[in-house]
Amino acid sequence: MGEKTFSGAVKAELCRDKISRGCCARAEAYGILLFCNTFLSREIRIVTTSEQVAKRLGRLFRKAFQITFDQRPQELLPGGKYIFSITDPDKLKMILDTYGYSEEQLSHHVNYAVLEESCCQIAFFRGAFLAGGSILDPRKRYHLEFTTSHYHVARELQPLMAELDLTAKTTVRGANYVTYFKKSETIADFLTTIGAPLAAMEIMNTKLEKNVVNKVNRRSNCDMANLDKSVAAAQKQISAIQRLQKSGQWDALPDNLRETAVLRVENPELALSQLAELGGISKSCLNHRLRKLTELAERHWQ
Repeated sequence: MGEKTFSGAVKAELCRDKISRGCCARAEAYGILLFCNTFLSREIRIVTTSEQVAKRLGRLFRKAFQITFDQRPQELLPGGKYIFSITDPDKLKMILDTYGYSEEQLSHHVNYAVLEESCCQIAFFRGAFLAGGSILDPRKRYHLEFTTSHYHVARELQPLMAELDLTAKTTVRGANYVTYFKKSETIADFLTTIGAPLAAMEIMNTKLEKNVVNKVNRRSNCDMANLDKSVAAAQKQISAIQRLQKSGQWDALPDNLRETAVLRVENPELALSQLAELGGISKSCLNHRLRKLTELAERHWQ
């Protein structure tokens, strides 16, 4: 089954990337190890909810170290998890030696010597995301993050990201260290870089759709506000005209003002531009006449 989320879809896309070069396989495995559940000198334990990641792990470790996992799931476990582990001392020693670690004391730092080539840096970040990464559905909001329990690893990601022209922020969440992106463009650039261009395109398409919807909403809100103003103005003008009719001033009005007053009362829903067109006069002229009618009504009732 696997996880049916946007994050799961991104991981599935990343897993379609072929494992071709040994150095990149070791770099990707390195990212997985530093961001997985357990990476100790006595045990490696990787837990994933992604079926595609689970299928990739065996091929990846064979390519990187010519070894197999001591424990690997035959089927999806309760809770939707696949669990892989290595406890064999010889296998563990081979992995530690690959990354320049000591069996006596495993120091969780990023060994930059393993990641000198740009292709290996990209593979490393792909592995880090597969093991400890997640991304929200862009229809909700933009957020991609990596989570690790290793303080120095989180800090040492920054110079690696800088080499790929990426800038991330960091925070602490419980006992974990989180490196994250919140800008849609940065997230899209990162996903494209590590091998998920389709997901990156979906993010940018979603952003475009949001921008269009927001623009339409702003225009609609603006139109509604203008309509409200027009209705309020028309009501005020009609009220003034009705006061003039009741006050006995109506017959004393010039013909042009009476014509404008009748036009307004008979067409309360029309905006000034529409009313002016109907009356065959300019908008400024109509506005002047309506303002005069309002002033006359207010002067009489003062």
